[in-house]
Amino acid sequence: MLKLIKILLSPTVILYSFIVKTRNLLFDKGFLKIKKVPAKIISVGNITVGGSGKTPAVVYLTSLLKRNEIKVGVLSRGYGRATKGYVFVSDGHEVKVNVNKGGDEIILAAEESSVPAAVSENRVTGANKFLKDVALDAIVLDDAFQHRWIHRNVDLVIFDQRFLKIAGRLEQKLLPLGVMREPFSSLDRANIIVINRKFSEKIEMPEKLKKYFDGKKVYYAYYKATGFYDVKNHKFYDVDEFQGQKSLVVCGVANPHSFYNILRDKGVSTTNKLQFADHKKYTNKEVQLIRKKFYDTNAYSVLTTQKDAVKLTNYSLELDDIDIYYLKIELAFEEKEKFDNNILELIK
Repeated sequence: MLKLIKILLSPTVILYSFIVKTRNLLFDKGFLKIKKVPAKIISVGNITVGGSGKTPAVVYLTSLLKRNEIKVGVLSRGYGRATKGYVFVSDGHEVKVNVNKGGDEIILAAEESSVPAAVSENRVTGANKFLKDVALDAIVLDDAFQHRWIHRNVDLVIFDQRFLKIAGRLEQKLLPLGVMREPFSSLDRANIIVINRKFSEKIEMPEKLKKYFDGKKVYYAYYKATGFYDVKNHKFYDVDEFQGQKSLVVCGVANPHSFYNILRDKGVSTTNKLQFADHKKYTNKEVQLIRKKFYDTNAYSVLTTQKDAVKLTNYSLELDDIDIYYLKIELAFEEKEKFDNNILELIK
């Protein structure tokens, strides 16, 4: 049914393509002005809709800059939040707002990185206000490849390898027919391209896509599962400790395949699961559904993603009698030293 709807909407792809190309041309020719802010800017983005690993990449970059004694913060749009405008989320020590006011991804990034964080739809206005709230040398922008109003020192584009693997299929069409925000030709703007193979083996670049990546600095990244953490007390457990257990898997992310794959790889069944939409706003309705499914299936525990855990902590009392754990993952690079040096050279 969804495929049929997309096909019926396919004529609008021509209009969407015209708008994207015209907008980019206006920026390229200087008719739309790109503004600088008094800090180094690293943009992390993609040209597709859905999860490619932007938040883990943001966490990786902020940690890299911190290790090199660069004062860094994270600025996001704050997708899914209930607020508008600029919101100061964290000073690097304390998260000052809840997930409804900040959004799940920025809360996750702030807690993981222990760096200042803020949200704003307008990145130029947001960055300037952010720099008044805290002294920073650099700002990492989450999901900002299309937000061209702000000048950036590094434009990093990240892909889910799984998306590249399907070369030529419907998904690789522009919205609304496919899932692409921009055509592959937009990669001309990127300084660095990261292909995130997540928990899969590395594959060769499909022949028909190679021309878009030739001459670019392309790095392969992957996920490492570091372990499970108790959502309530943050106690660490090794992934293997859940092998063979009957758990209820709860997931509300864009591309849950890698999450399911690593669980199955570690001997955890994903048959018993509840799958929600990306950026799902959990309410008491969903919490009661989790409770019902948990007890109806005699599950031992609830296993979820770190992004979902950020939102489920708001219901600690309602879920007090259920053991809930989130899988913590980290982004790693095949050519770590080369990638790190490339980033540092571009901003220094």
